[in-house]
Amino acid sequence: MAIPIIYNVRNVMQRPWTTLATGWGIAMVVMILVGAFALASGFQAALVESGSPNNAIVMRVGADSEISSGVGRDAANIIKALPDIATGPDGRPLVSTDMVVLTNLPRLGGTGGSSNVTIRGIDPASLTLRDQVKVTSGRMFTPGTGEVIVGRRISPRFQNLAVGNQIRFGQQSFNVVGLFEADGSAFESEIWGDNAVLMPAFQRTDAFQSVTFRMRNPGQFAELEKRLEADPRLGVQVKTERAFYSEQSALLANMIRFAGVLITLIMAIGAIFGAMNTMYAAVSQRTREIAVLLTLGFSPFSIMTSFMAESVILCLIGGVLGVLLALPINGITTSTTNWSSFSEVAFAFRVTPMGVALGLLFSVILGVVGGFLPARQAAKQSLAGSLRAA
Repeated sequence: MAIPIIYNVRNVMQRPWTTLATGWGIAMVVMILVGAFALASGFQAALVESGSPNNAIVMRVGADSEISSGVGRDAANIIKALPDIATGPDGRPLVSTDMVVLTNLPRLGGTGGSSNVTIRGIDPASLTLRDQVKVTSGRMFTPGTGEVIVGRRISPRFQNLAVGNQIRFGQQSFNVVGLFEADGSAFESEIWGDNAVLMPAFQRTDAFQSVTFRMRNPGQFAELEKRLEADPRLGVQVKTERAFYSEQSALLANMIRFAGVLITLIMAIGAIFGAMNTMYAAVSQRTREIAVLLTLGFSPFSIMTSFMAESVILCLIGGVLGVLLALPINGITTSTTNWSSFSEVAFAFRVTPMGVALGLLFSVILGVVGGFLPARQAAKQSLAGSLRAA
């Protein structure tokens, strides 16, 4: 015969201060865990959402990022003439030959410092090709002029990136004429301008970093990939844009998660001892109750299960509190260096249902681990011993 769960809930509620003190320790652990997963999820989402499964990106064979890639003009022209490229509403192929370089820019305010920012030179079809990109302030740059638009996430983080400012690349000054959004993707951490103007400014003339195009039939990507990679004139590798950005985010996102779990496990040791101490105190204070339960016919296993349930409830309360404490970080913008491109990527913390579920599951595990020994002690008490102690 099992002891009703409501009995355990009432016991936990009868000791509010003890419950709160123990729950607070659990809450800190769960908050760190959910926060680490929110950080990793935000970074990964920013990169993954930069790519479309309908777009293909072509880079030099062996390159692990656009920065280390180079596709010659002849090869780029061959790719741009492919019949596999879809056309836009104006009947023109949806293809963009991109120049991608890094430049070091000074940060705004604080202690100063600087960081690498990605500059992307694009073709006119690029905005149609990446339809998540929208100019939200100012206007689009005029092709053939020294104008650029800036991703909204980096505009408030660096000097001279607001609309109306001037910024200098090489020997040429560029006017910032607009800010753009891209559904929270990594494009919002870039500066975009006309290829024809940016390439001379950075003394790039012979090669692009990548060629991106909308596939006419994404279902035939495998055949297209095989054909392009086998062409000896090109020397390129082909990936779907979504797969490329997923690979770019995997290493750092996994390291963030690993660091978060490691810190959480270290803190969890203290939290387990806190829960264990609370449950040992509960067992020692409730000897009379244990005697009554034994007298009523409840088995030692039922008593052990009951105290384990109390420990889980106690830790789950802390887990819920930890999740509530972590929720306000959702949407807060931060930045880090993308180790694949060594450029700054600004992104928002993203508290996901999976992160919340893992946080609550971890609090349950803490309750089971922390409550096992006290519960076993309660189950081992004999009826005669419990009556004498009472």
